[in-house]
This record gives sequence, C-alpha cells and structure tokens, in this order.
Amino acid sequence: MPVYQWKGKNRYGDIVEGRRVARSVEDLSKTLQREQITVIDIERKKAEFRIPFLQTQKVKLKELAVYSRQLSVLIDAELPLIQGLTILAEQTKNKYFKQVIKDVRSDVEAGSTLNQAKKKFPRVFDDLYCNLVASGEQSGSLDIMLRRLSEFLEKIVRLRSQVKQAMIYPTAIVIFAVLVVIFMLWKVIPVFANIFVELGATLPSLTAFIMDLSNFVQKYILFIFLGIVVLVFAFRYARRTDSGRKVIDRFLLKMPLFGLLIEKVGLSRVTRTLSTLLSGGVPMLESLKITSTTAGNVIIEDRIMRARSLVAEGTSLTDAFKEVGHFPFMLIQMIGVGEATGTLDEMLSKLADFYDEEVEATVANLLAIMEPVLLIFVGGMVGTIVVSMYLPIFSLIQQL
Repeated sequence: MPVYQWKGKNRYGDIVEGRRVARSVEDLSKTLQREQITVIDIERKKAEFRIPFLQTQKVKLKELAVYSRQLSVLIDAELPLIQGLTILAEQTKNKYFKQVIKDVRSDVEAGSTLNQAKKKFPRVFDDLYCNLVASGEQSGSLDIMLRRLSEFLEKIVRLRSQVKQAMIYPTAIVIFAVLVVIFMLWKVIPVFANIFVELGATLPSLTAFIMDLSNFVQKYILFIFLGIVVLVFAFRYARRTDSGRKVIDRFLLKMPLFGLLIEKVGLSRVTRTLSTLLSGGVPMLESLKITSTTAGNVIIEDRIMRARSLVAEGTSLTDAFKEVGHFPFMLIQMIGVGEATGTLDEMLSKLADFYDEEVEATVANLLAIMEPVLLIFVGGMVGTIVVSMYLPIFSLIQQL
C-alpha cells in the first residue's frame, strides 16, 4: 500500500503531521477524523530509490535498549512525553529509527496512546514491547516498564554476544581452513604433480588420491564455488519455511557441544521474557504466546505453545511443563515454588539469571575445547596434503 504524508490539527488546535500507510486518501482522511484530527493536507509520498544491500531499515536491539532507558529517565524526570520523543529523535543516529520516533511522536500528538503509536511499527516494537508499554500506560508506571524493557533488552544483547563469541571463532577457522585447502588443491598441487610426472616417480595411494582431488578441483572450481553459494542460499531459504526450520532447529539441538548451549540460550530467553511480561501485568496466556516467539528455536517454541494450550484448559504452568516434557527438572520445580508462593515472576527471573551464568560457563568451556580440536582439524587437513606431496620425493631418494 502507498505511503501518505499528512498534516492537520488535533483536538487542542495544535498542528500535527506524520506519515501513514493507507489504501487511499479517503481511507486515511476517515482514519484521521476518527482520531479527532482536522485534515489540512494529504500528499502521496513518492517512491524512493533504494539499494537493498546499502540501505537497511533495521533497529538494533542495543539501540532500542538505549532508547527505552533514555525515555524512561525523561518520563521519570516528569518531562512531557512529546518533548521526550522529540529529544530522542534528534539525537538518534539511525535515520530509519529517527523517522520511526518522529512518526510515533506525531501520532501521540494527534491523540494516540504511546502503545497504539508503536504498534504501527512491528519491525521495531514487537508484541512484548507494546504489551508492556500498554501495561505501563494503564497502571501509570510507564517509566518503570520502560526501565524493565531496557534491562531486558540489555541482557538479551549480552546473551547474543556470548553466543556469537562461541560461534564466530570456530566458524571463521573452519572457513579459512577450507579455503586454504581448496587453494592448495587448485594452484599448489598441480606444480608438484607436473614434477612427479616428469621424474616418473611412483605415486603412493595417498598422493594419487590428492592429485585426483586436485584435478577435480581444477576442472570444477567454478561449480564448487557456485555450489557453496547455492548451499548458503538454500539454507537461508529453508530457515524461512516451517518444515525446513523444524529440521534445522531439531538438528541444532542434537549437535554435540553446541546443542546444550542452544538449549540453555532458549531457556534463558523464555524465562526472562515470561518473567518480564508477568511482572508487567500481562495475562498468562498472552505472555506464553509472546514468549514462544522469543525462544529462537522452533522446537522450544512448539513446547511452549503446547504448554499454553494445557494452561488454557485449566492446568497449572508447572503441570503443563511436566506433561509437555523436555524441560529441565530444576526449571519445573522452581516454577512450582513460584506458583505456590505467588512469586512466579521472581522465580522466573532467578532462573533466567541462572541460565545466563550457565551460558557464560558453557561458552568458556566450548572455547577451551574447540581451540585444540580446531588446531588438530586444520593441522590434519593441511598436514595430509603436505605429507602426500613428500612421499613420492622419499621414494625417488630411495631409488637413487
């Protein structure tokens, strides 16, 4: 649908403006009138030329966390919401986020609640964010809810950085090793092969295998790189389909070393999100629905949704998790204590802190294990190629 730039007067007589997506000028006029805005001008915004790889419309979690904390401080200081949004829009460097904040401010000026204004940007403010903002507005504790959101987002950012730390190092080493081996097979091995042919050396089976592999790489080098590119795109496409994502996520959970880390990361997200939502006054069923989308793994997501169905039928959360299975015993026990004592959000928060510490310890252990394993792997690949080239030389020396 097209985007329209509009300008009008709100019920207080103030000039307000903004951008809206609408089917037509008439539809937008009716929407603005329902919001008690007298329309002055509506103009269709021209399509902008954009290069997808150079221009990204994305707001990082860290930026959102900083925005939430700053808005919380401004509201706590009793600064008017519109003025606070104006200040944040001016100091935001991300152009897309700057425009989002300006549009939110325009809608608030027009009479919308902050929650309603933010819901128009689901790519920036997800259901969790909007529900907590709505809860804060209804209870008169918006600054507290925004502070909780900023703390929640900061912990998620920290968790992501720990996971990246565990994944980037081995991935980079493996990719580098594979590229080095392909280069050696493509450019280095043929030089040795020509020397051995000229000298009439007897080739051991290992050397013959490496030379055959080198011939294959030389003939099909272009197809090999195209195949790698196709595999990357195929993987990304599979991640976007329900069946493909299930297969990949189930495989990730069963991976040696990394499977346990992925599960702990998922449980940390689930417990922290559920704790944040429940402490913010969001109903249990809605909290479980939102929580499932933050798990980061479709298998864990399905377990949460199955538990939600049981809770909807009247089962306690503890019994629902027991019936679904695959949840750690300690998690179920602490949830049971939380439900019995009326401190479920606090227990979930303690569980989230525990799993954060577990993730940190698991990452440290993984890096300690992966370093020697990767050295052996890389050394084994390169060493095998080098040894295979020296074997014929040894046989030639013996013949002399």
